[in-house]
Amino acid sequence: MKAEDFSCLRKALTEAGIPFLEQEPMAAHTTFRVGGAAPVLIEPRSEQQAIASIKYCRQYKIPVFILGRGSNLLVSDDPLPLAVLHLGEGYSSLQRTGPEEITAQSGALLMNLCRMARDLELSGLEFAYGIPGSVGGGVYMNAGAYGGELKDVVTRVRYLDEEGAIQEASGEELAFSYRRSLFSGRGCLILSAAFRLHPGRREEISAAMEDYMERRRSKQPLEYGSAGSTFKRPEGAYASALIDQCGLKGYTVGGAQVSEKHAGFVINRGGATCAQIKAVMAHVAATVEEQTGFRLEPEIRMLP
Repeated sequence: MKAEDFSCLRKALTEAGIPFLEQEPMAAHTTFRVGGAAPVLIEPRSEQQAIASIKYCRQYKIPVFILGRGSNLLVSDDPLPLAVLHLGEGYSSLQRTGPEEITAQSGALLMNLCRMARDLELSGLEFAYGIPGSVGGGVYMNAGAYGGELKDVVTRVRYLDEEGAIQEASGEELAFSYRRSLFSGRGCLILSAAFRLHPGRREEISAAMEDYMERRRSKQPLEYGSAGSTFKRPEGAYASALIDQCGLKGYTVGGAQVSEKHAGFVINRGGATCAQIKAVMAHVAATVEEQTGFRLEPEIRMLP
């Protein structure tokens, strides 16, 4: 992209009163804590601003990446050749929209959604407590843990399609599968999602949430930067077990390492680069395939 293209975008955003940052390090916006600078990082404060931001990027033919919590993302060390639309705290409202329904803007944290459900004595989201992502990112990849997935509770999603039209899809139309949805590989902007839950007792919901969180603390390397599970679960096996079986726990390149606590996590022990993390992942995948015949595919998204 040419510098003047981003200049036009910056001017349009400024005139529209849409907040943005210039040359913003992506390391500050991802849980891996790595990533080069985005020439423009847009931070909309409303649905209208989010939609307008997409419109301006399309108008000036600037590629745009939609970012939530950055918890399932590995960003290149190089400056990015695109704009980033960051749906964060400014686009994170939660609202009870029915006796057993909560609607969340896509920038809301899954953790906060779970807490609201608990406080309203609504059950069904306990499994998601501790998933360090946003509602939009969770819907995009059908996030799940401990036997639960968002497909079990999402009833409808509002989104902006590639043609700039606002659409609504029901849970059945969202084509959820393992870490995939209707939105996988598409340029849609998820605006909000509705969750259908069921009545429960606050004490029991809270106990289940804390149980899941304690499991995470005891088994996962939460003290280090990571993107959660690095590889998808291959059919007929578990990625972490295969990696452990191949003796790869602790394998290190620079600041990147296969966690000694949980083999399914590649972590940033401090100062890791994207290139180092990719080198660890490539070695792990090649070794596992050579020794076991299973081919591991990354669960985390790569940018660009």
